[in-house]
Amino acid sequence: MARGGSPSNGRTVTRSRSTSSRTIEPKIARRPTHPGELFRDIVLPELKLSVSEAARQLGVSRQTLHAIMSGRSAVTAEMALRFGKFCGNGPGLWMRMQQAFDLWDAQNRLNGELDRIPAHRMAAE
Repeated sequence: MARGGSPSNGRTVTRSRSTSSRTIEPKIARRPTHPGELFRDIVLPELKLSVSEAARQLGVSRQTLHAIMSGRSAVTAEMALRFGKFCGNGPGLWMRMQQAFDLWDAQNRLNGELDRIPAHRMAAE
């Protein structure tokens, strides 16, 4: 456990407090792993498959698979379904990994711009 009694799961997490909204948003210091990198570095070696053979079995072009494995292309919902079927673990893991990667990237691109946007609270009905 990290100091203060909360588990860190090996990730460095910093908390920032927005002056306008009082919302605490975690910011992960390390870029999340792109799901394509996980497929390239863990899945293919474990299955002892070439990129060409994996692409054939997935029903996609070798170029499409290369673009995903290099992190140049995102794992779409369709590709998550293909990876999930291929690996036997369903699409959820692949979609969550892509979402974490995309959110981290957007948060770092927008940097301080989000701090200038006021947060509004809607009344519950």
